[in-house]
Amino acid sequence: MALAHPGAAGGLLDDPDPAVREAAQDNNWALDPERVEAMLPSFGSRNGSVFGTCALSPALVERCFADGAVLPLARNPHTPAYALARLARHPDAEVRASVAARPDVGPDLVAELRADPVAAVRMCARLHPFPRTWAECRAIDQVIGHGPDCTCPIGEPFTTSDTEPDVGPSPDWFAACAVSGEPVLRRVAASWPGLPAQLVEALAQDDDEEVRIRLACHHPLAPPHLLLDVFVTRPAHRPHLLALPAFPRTGRAHLIGHPDPEVRALAAADPALPDPPVEDPDASVRRAAAANPSLSPEALEALLADPGTAEGAASNPALLVPRMHALLDDLLNGTASAPLVPEAGVIPRPPGRTRA
Repeated sequence: MALAHPGAAGGLLDDPDPAVREAAQDNNWALDPERVEAMLPSFGSRNGSVFGTCALSPALVERCFADGAVLPLARNPHTPAYALARLARHPDAEVRASVAARPDVGPDLVAELRADPVAAVRMCARLHPFPRTWAECRAIDQVIGHGPDCTCPIGEPFTTSDTEPDVGPSPDWFAACAVSGEPVLRRVAASWPGLPAQLVEALAQDDDEEVRIRLACHHPLAPPHLLLDVFVTRPAHRPHLLALPAFPRTGRAHLIGHPDPEVRALAAADPALPDPPVEDPDASVRRAAAANPSLSPEALEALLADPGTAEGAASNPALLVPRMHALLDDLLNGTASAPLVPEAGVIPRPPGRTRA
């Protein structure tokens, strides 16, 4: 539900043109508590969205408390201060944490929430007064509680706001997050792809694993060694990491004895590997090794004859062009194989367009 920005709404409501004033009133009903209350019955099952985004009358605030629907109220930017004080003492820790995460909570309430018995509530309260705007609050909310294996997409550049213009946090704010003592804020900074190189270098060595993971997955300047480290330790991120341009294509030989076959397969494909493990007990590792371009034509011939490695060997970029044609002939009509090794001094030319 899109809400008009208060500043713009105020100007249009005072416009000298009656038609503009009427349109502004119609478009900004969500900021009028009385109109929200009058329209509520027509929303049916969408009432929860109304309670979480619209300006509410005192009667609707009390209704939320009476019905137990207080979590949307705790997150609503328009919730009045008297209601926030009650919500800060609610028995549900998630409600208290939502209040503690707001940028508009007063210092007395923040001090009370910093002494909360639940660690998550205390952590949210400790961040004050860091999130000074709702956009900054949303940026933090996208990171809190997601865990190291989270593959949720990160909104970029954190522009969602219900009460302010859709302008995300400033680069200076992200830079301040990057040097904060709070791991959550450093995770926020690591998730922003605009962070400068000097801060990226520091976060790549951060003590917090989630900081390093988020940097690897979201920042284009994340160092290749970090991408490889996260690949090894966090399987959930492997498909994404493999697609990144900075992911290292060599320097993986030290992983050849890793207990995880997927990691060994990555190492087996390293073109700098002198002896690809074509006899590894895992089929995926054997296929990757057979596709390694460091193999000689003679070695490929033996691998093509083995059903366990033939697929990898057939995809090997080092396979000579005559042998490729022979494989295709065998596949199509069973013709005899062409010689594996070309005549001395003859360099096979790959098929396709010739150079002008």
